[in-house]
Amino acid sequence: MRRKKVTLTDLSNKLGLSVQTVSKALSGKPGMSEETRSEVFRLARELGYWTKDQRNALTYERISPYPIVRRRFLLLHNEQSVNFNRLLLAGLHERFTEFGHIVEPRLLPPELKPEAFDRWTDKVGLPYAEGVFIAPRMAGAELEERLLALPMPRILLNFPPPESAVDSVIWDVHEAVHQSVRRLLRAGHRDILYVGDIVSQRGFRLRWSAFQEAMGEGGIAVDPERHWTKPMDGDAGAWARGLIERIASFRPSAVLCGIDELAEPAYYALRDAGARIPQDISFVGIVNEQTDRLPTLARPLLPIKESGYRAADRLLWRLANPSMPYEHIRIRGDFYPGSTLLHVNVTTP
Repeated sequence: MRRKKVTLTDLSNKLGLSVQTVSKALSGKPGMSEETRSEVFRLARELGYWTKDQRNALTYERISPYPIVRRRFLLLHNEQSVNFNRLLLAGLHERFTEFGHIVEPRLLPPELKPEAFDRWTDKVGLPYAEGVFIAPRMAGAELEERLLALPMPRILLNFPPPESAVDSVIWDVHEAVHQSVRRLLRAGHRDILYVGDIVSQRGFRLRWSAFQEAMGEGGIAVDPERHWTKPMDGDAGAWARGLIERIASFRPSAVLCGIDELAEPAYYALRDAGARIPQDISFVGIVNEQTDRLPTLARPLLPIKESGYRAADRLLWRLANPSMPYEHIRIRGDFYPGSTLLHVNVTTP
């Protein structure tokens, strides 16, 4: 059955807008609110309308906008990645819906051992998927290696390990840390305390390295002993007391919390100790998204959903171009100033 062609007139009639306004929205031209532009794009995606530029891009990457075969993909994740899995899955689902494909999440059991891996893949029907997405924070290098060696197209939603034969798409926390440090330095802060695990995950180590690099570019040497890099190993109270002791010892003017799940306990540890934020100490958090349990944080915006959307494109591209070199894509977000960053010296360059 042939799919009915969707036109600009169809979109304008459904939206109650002129054809000219719809065309301007889809071509990225100014002259309308972002709400209107978003609504136009949303309906265009739902109805399967493609602009000429979009069609040309798909043709260039050998991706069919109206595929005959409905493909099934899997998102493999574990309990450590649940807090951002929803955003990843939303981006994947949004993009695949445009092509009529589906993506299903599959949770790796926390007790899964490498020797039981093959039985688990058969149980969840992984051999029948046409491609997989591998979420960050997979427990253990051996299990990650098994996932990266799956005999099907794979997209790693993480920074790739050295020599890995896989495409990757990830929101750029390296850039996010640099943005955060530069904002703090421009606001006059020189004594910045880094808070966060710097060992257990590849992305965590990258954040700490980026912090040292960004501080160095600002002419400030980083002494690891001055920062609070102890993982929270179950005892939240002891971890919070350790943070307050570190702040009392070194008296920073700002805190940069590099790990999403530590932002809330770090913020409330400061508040419970009597610190006013940002009057006494500024607070920047690298968090997955804003929550109602925290004030409007000064933070880099992590494009997690957008990374899922882009990863869907990359897997379709890989299916159409199996022999091309592997690519590693980092998605950059902007910085949101929030209400927790105080300028203490606006004349600082």
